Amino acid sequence: MKYFVASDIHGDSYWAERVITGFKESGAEKLILLGDILYHGPRNNLPEHYEPKKVIEMLNNIADKIIAVRGNCDTEVDQMVLKFPILADYIYLVDEGTVFFATHGHKFNPMSLPSVMPEGAILLTGHTHVAGDNVVDCANGSKIRYMNPGSPSIPKENTKPSYIIIENGKAELIPFD
Repeated sequence: MKYFVASDIHGDSYWAERVITGFKESGAEKLILLGDILYHGPRNNLPEHYEPKKVIEMLNNIADKIIAVRGNCDTEVDQMVLKFPILADYIYLVDEGTVFFATHGHKFNPMSLPSVMPEGAILLTGHTHVAGDNVVDCANGSKIRYMNPGSPSIPKENTKPSYIIIENGKAELIPFD
């Protein structure tokens, strides 16, 4: 199966549309959203195209294709308007033998790893708005890969809006054109 991974849309209709278009053009079967879907949060400026009602409509139109986890800005009220589950703190995904731990990043992250991360696993988070792909040393001596697609609507630290493609047990960080 092929997955398209994005995070931290923060209610920006322009970027929600770009994410959905990228997802469809990629040929992925599922869109994984790593949280912070509708609300911009108190620490961020409003995204340029802040229109959460439009984002709701766009995402609900493909609800059967979305797997999502809860971000620190996502609430039960958001769940009431979205037609796909968003309140799980994390999901485990196994693709071609590779374990992926997908979470927002405010609870689990490279500094606070989940207790079960086998050698070669991939930790997927958003939250920081900083796109990246690197290796992390675990306390037990094993190594895992840490990937973050950043935020398309509010990127930080001069990173480019990006997404991740997972296919055949491999993952790639790709900047939006």
